[in-house]
Amino acid sequence: MTENQPQFTDRAQPSPIRTLAVIGPTASGKTALSLALAERLDAEIIVCDSMQVYRGMDIGTAKPTARERAVCPHHLVDCIDPTVSFSASDYADAAMAAVHDIHGRGKLPIFCGGTGLYLDAVRTGRHTAATPPPDPVLRADLQRQAQTPEGRLALYRRLADIDPDAAAATHPNNVHRVIRALEIYLSSGKTKTDLDREAPTENPALSLFIIEPVFRDREALYARIDARVDAMMAEGLVGETERLRDAGVFAKNATAAAAIGYKELLPYLEGICTLADAVEALKRATRRYAKRQLTYFRRMPGVLPVEADGKTPEAMAEALLPAVRAFLA
Repeated sequence: MTENQPQFTDRAQPSPIRTLAVIGPTASGKTALSLALAERLDAEIIVCDSMQVYRGMDIGTAKPTARERAVCPHHLVDCIDPTVSFSASDYADAAMAAVHDIHGRGKLPIFCGGTGLYLDAVRTGRHTAATPPPDPVLRADLQRQAQTPEGRLALYRRLADIDPDAAAATHPNNVHRVIRALEIYLSSGKTKTDLDREAPTENPALSLFIIEPVFRDREALYARIDARVDAMMAEGLVGETERLRDAGVFAKNATAAAAIGYKELLPYLEGICTLADAVEALKRATRRYAKRQLTYFRRMPGVLPVEADGKTPEAMAEALLPAVRAFLA
C-alpha cells in the first residue's frame, strides 16, 4: 500500500463472520440483487470490483448510481486515486477491515462484484502469504520489454518456461498478470504457483455464502451487455475517457489503462478508428470478458446459482431468503 491509499488494519475474530457474496459477469444484475437482499437483511455492501475502487472512473466501470448507494452504505468504491496501483492483496486487507466494521455495528456485510480474483483473495486468505511486494524497477524493465507484440509474446514464453501452471492460467495478452508472475519469481526465486500452494486455502475469519445470478440463455446476457454499453455511451463515456487520458491516469496506472470501457475508446480519441468501430470493439471485449468471468466463477467452490432469466431482483431475493437465513442462523 502506498501513502496515498487508505490504511486498513485487520483484527482477530474468534469465530468466522457470516457474510454473503453476490457475484456474476458484467450486466448480470448482481448489483440489483445485492440491493434487494440488503434491504431485506439490514446489510451494507462491499464492492468487489478492481476498477470501481478508483475515483473518477465512473461510467466506464458501471459504478452503483447515487440512487443505488442511497439504499444502503457501499464500501470500497471511490476510495483510491486512479493513478495509484491497487492489488488483490490491498483489496483483501481493505475488505476484511470493512467486514469487521460492518459486523461490529450489527449489520450484515454483502460482497457484490465481478472481480473473482479479489473475492478469492478474501475467501482464501491467500493475501496473507509471503508474496513479494511490487518491485518498481524490475516492473518498469519488464514493461519496457512488453511494449511490442513480439516483446509481450517473449515474456509470456519466458513465464511458460519458468512457471507453466501460471502461464496456462493466464491469457498471453494479459500483460499485467504475466509481468506480475515474472516479477514474483525474479524477486523471490519462487514461482507464483509455488507460493499459491504454500498459501492458506481458507480465511478463518470469514464464512461466505456465495450467490450467482445465472442466465441460461447466453444471448440474453449478451443483449444486456450491449444495452449497457449503449447506455454508457449516452451517459458520456467518451468524455470521461478523454478526461482520464488528459489527466495522465492511463499513463501512470497500467491497470486503469487496461480497463475495458476505456482502452477501446482511446483509438477513437486518437483518430485511429471511427466511433462506431470503437463501440463495437467495446461490446465485443465486454462479451469476451463476461465469458472469462463465467469460467472463473465455475471454478469457485460452493457457489449457489440462481436462475435470472425473466426474474426480477426482488423475486430472486425472496426465493433466496430461506437459504440465506438458515446460513446466517
